[in-house]
Amino acid sequence: MPEMSEFQVNATAAAYLVSAILFIMALRGLSSPESSRQGNMFGILGMIIAVAATVLSPDIVSYQWIIGAIIVGGGIGFMISQRISMTAMPQLVAAFHSLVGMAAVLVASGAFLNPGAFGIADVAGDIFTASKIEMSLGSAIGAITFSGSVIAFLKLQGLMSGAPIVFKGQHPLNALIGIAIFALIGLFAYDQQTAYLGLNAFWWLTAIAFLIGFLLIIPIGGADMPVVISMVNSYSGWAAAGIGFTLQNNALIVTGALVGSSGAILSYIMCKGMNRSFFNVILGGFGGEAAGPAAGEGEAKPVRRGSADDAAFILKNAGKVIIVPGYGMAVAQAQHALREMADILKSHGVTVLYAVHPVAGRMPGHMNVLLAEANVPYDEVFELDDINNEFATADVAFVIGANDVTNPAAKTDPESPIYGMPVLDVEKAKSVLFVKRSLAAGYAGVANELFFRDNTMMLFGDAKKMTEGINKALN
Repeated sequence: MPEMSEFQVNATAAAYLVSAILFIMALRGLSSPESSRQGNMFGILGMIIAVAATVLSPDIVSYQWIIGAIIVGGGIGFMISQRISMTAMPQLVAAFHSLVGMAAVLVASGAFLNPGAFGIADVAGDIFTASKIEMSLGSAIGAITFSGSVIAFLKLQGLMSGAPIVFKGQHPLNALIGIAIFALIGLFAYDQQTAYLGLNAFWWLTAIAFLIGFLLIIPIGGADMPVVISMVNSYSGWAAAGIGFTLQNNALIVTGALVGSSGAILSYIMCKGMNRSFFNVILGGFGGEAAGPAAGEGEAKPVRRGSADDAAFILKNAGKVIIVPGYGMAVAQAQHALREMADILKSHGVTVLYAVHPVAGRMPGHMNVLLAEANVPYDEVFELDDINNEFATADVAFVIGANDVTNPAAKTDPESPIYGMPVLDVEKAKSVLFVKRSLAAGYAGVANELFFRDNTMMLFGDAKKMTEGINKALN
C-alpha cells in the first residue's frame, strides 16, 4: 500500500475539516423551515467533499469494487427517489437506517477478519485493545440499528402489526442480553482468541446484538413511531462513529457523532412532546394497554355528520381558522388541496393558521415536510406550544387526518394509555370540523372523544376528495 505524503495527509485532513463544518452548518440550517433548503445544500456539498477526499486517497489500490458499488447503489437510490411517495417516507428512512447499521457490522467484521489491512494490529497479527473496543461497539450498535430498523420498517409499511408485541419476562431478558453484550465486549478486548462453543466472542456479541434490536422495537406501539425513527437515527450515527475509529477516518467519526447526538436530542424532544421519558419509550409499548373500539362500536354514539357544503358554509363565515394536519392528510396526499382551501379562505378575509404537533405523522417533521411541499407559508405554521392558546379564539378548528394528537382523553382520562401526553386543544374552538374516513381509533389504539363533542362535525371520506369538495363549494 503506498505511503501518503505529508501534503496528501494535510489535504485530506483539511477536506475532512471542511466537510465537518459543512455538516454542522447543514444541521443548523435544517433547524428552521426557512433555511432548510440551504441546510440541505450544505449537507450535500459536505458529503461530496468527504467522499471525494476518501476516494482520491492513495490508500486505495483498486477502484473496481468502488465504481461497481457506486453504480449499483446509485442506480437503486435513483429508482427509489423516482417511485417513493411522501407517505412512505418514514419507512424509507427506517430502511436507510438499517443499511447504515449493516454497513457498520460488515466493516467491523472485515476489520476483525483482516486487521492488517486496516492497520489495527501489531506485527504478530493481534488487534490493538482500543481497536477491539471500537469495532465491538461499532458492530453491536450497528447490529441493533439494523434489526431495530427492520422492525420499524415492517410496522410502518403495514407488513407487521403496529400494536406492541409483549411477552412475560421481556424486560429481564433484554437486560440480561444487554449485560451479556458488554461482558462479551470486555472478553473480546481482553483476549481476541477466547472462544466458546466454537465461536469467537466478537461473533457472539454481534449475533445477540441483532437479537436485542428486534426485542427492543417489537414492544413499541404505533404512536411512538416518530421516537423510534429518531432513535434508530441516533443509533446509526453512533455506529458510524465507532467504525470511523476502526477505519481511522476523521470525517466518519465527526459525521457519526453529529448524527448520533442530533438524533438523541431529537428523541428527547419527541418524548417531551408526548410527556414520556426516553427509557419509558424504549422499554415498553405505547398505546398497548388499551385497544381501540371494535368495528362499529363507536357508531353507537351519536355524532354530527356534515357534508362538504356544510363545511364550506361554516368556514366561509369564520374569522379565524386553525388547520390541524395529520397522517390521514399524508395518506390521501391532500396537502395541495388543503393549501388551495386556505388560499380561498384568505381571499375572503379569513385568518388561517396551521397547528403541527411534534409527533403528528410517522416521523419527526412529517407534517412540516408535507406542508412545505404544498408551498404553505412558513410563518403560518406553528408548533404545539405556540398555537395551543389560539384555539380558544378560533371560530373553526379544521382537523384533517390527525387523531391521537387531538384526543382530549390525554387530559381527562387517567386510565387512557395516552394520558399525560400534550395534545392540541382543538376542542376549545367554537366549531371543530374533523375529516376522517371513519370513527376508528387512531394509531395508538385509542378512541377519540373529540368525535362525539357537541361542537364537532364529522366529515367522513377521503381527506383529499373532501377538501376538494369544500373548495368547490367555497368557489
